[in-house]
Amino acid sequence: MNKPVLIIAPVMLIAGLVAGYWLADLKQATVQTELSLEEKKILFYRNPMNSSITSPTPAKDAMGMDFIAVYAEDNDNTDAPAGSVIIDSVTLQNIGVRTSIAIKATLSHTVRAVGRVAYDEERMVHLHPKIEGWVEKLNIDKTGQKVKKNTDLLSIYSPQLVASQQEYILALNNLKALENSPFKDIRQGAEALVKSSRERLKLLDVPAHQLRELQRSHKVKKSLHIHAPADGIVMKIGAREGQFVTPATEIYMIADLSKIWVYANIYEYELPWVKQGDQVEMQLAGIPGKTFNGHLSYIYPYAEAKTRTIKVRLVFDNAELLLKPEMFAEVTIHAGKQVNEVVIPSEAVIRSGSRNQVFVVRAPGKFEPRIVTLGLATNGKVAVLNGVKAGEEVVISSQFLIDSESKLREATSKMLQIKAAKKQAVDKPNVMKNMNPDQEMQHD
Repeated sequence: MNKPVLIIAPVMLIAGLVAGYWLADLKQATVQTELSLEEKKILFYRNPMNSSITSPTPAKDAMGMDFIAVYAEDNDNTDAPAGSVIIDSVTLQNIGVRTSIAIKATLSHTVRAVGRVAYDEERMVHLHPKIEGWVEKLNIDKTGQKVKKNTDLLSIYSPQLVASQQEYILALNNLKALENSPFKDIRQGAEALVKSSRERLKLLDVPAHQLRELQRSHKVKKSLHIHAPADGIVMKIGAREGQFVTPATEIYMIADLSKIWVYANIYEYELPWVKQGDQVEMQLAGIPGKTFNGHLSYIYPYAEAKTRTIKVRLVFDNAELLLKPEMFAEVTIHAGKQVNEVVIPSEAVIRSGSRNQVFVVRAPGKFEPRIVTLGLATNGKVAVLNGVKAGEEVVISSQFLIDSESKLREATSKMLQIKAAKKQAVDKPNVMKNMNPDQEMQHD
């Protein structure tokens, strides 16, 4: 026999055996795959780029990509909440899903508004005479003048004041005549008359130096001096020399501008941030390069009807008198901080009007929808009061695509449950019909 033939024959035999075993394994694997696919019931086919587009049969999209089969067992995961989504890694990469970790952080906010400089209402004086009369002389006759407390502002002639002075002088003379009287009641009556006459002059704002002069000289003064009740700047003069004035006449308005108020309006959504005592910075176009520091002293308990804003009052020192009422300013309120809040990016929230939702990553490629209660938001961050814990991972991009898939899966799951319930309701009477009486009693 030829020697090469003897060598080739065993080799061919071994190759045939190996090929046979390989083909057998391949066939078995193919059969198992076909069986596993047959066990999975295909519900529908979904567009890989738009989950809202489905087809009951295999199809291709406009770009030639095959629709993805959705199997029944994908919706049978009873451990996952309704609407949970499982997406393969390739699809996740294609749709550009990004995530972020929920952390505990401190939120702070800066409120910017336009302010209007105004008087400090607690440092304003509206001066009215307490008697009727004629202005004889104005010692301070120009608005804008600085005055000190007790500065002599004007003198006024009043017949009422002249009569009150005469009564006081008569009471003094009567007391002097009766001071040596042996009758105690008479002396006490004279003293009481002097005291009441003096008090009447005080109530008419007769200054102390005029009272002392009247007591010393016993001579009636024709005019009364009216003095400044506090330090400040004369903002208004309501009378001139020779003018007849009454208690209704505002003869001076004096304002102390060493401290001023600034009014600003903030929007409703900024109201939860601000509180009394917050630090404020202010800059004015008329005073370039200078920043004034103050604080928020009051939040008014009502909103402006037209602008739907809330007015706040700010207080600033003004020792140099640079700030002038009715100037406009730019104010920055450094609002209070919210400490140790669970914070996520604002873009993670799907806002549907009636509720707020996020998607939480439960495992790689597995997403769970969560309804959340939100708190304050600032600088692209939002506090979560309920629904997400610190350390959990939330989706911050392409969540709308995941949301569409979630709603489809949730709807499919409900349809299958309804179908199964109907089938069970149909099958139960048939089972009951096939039971004999003893089985039926036992079943009951």
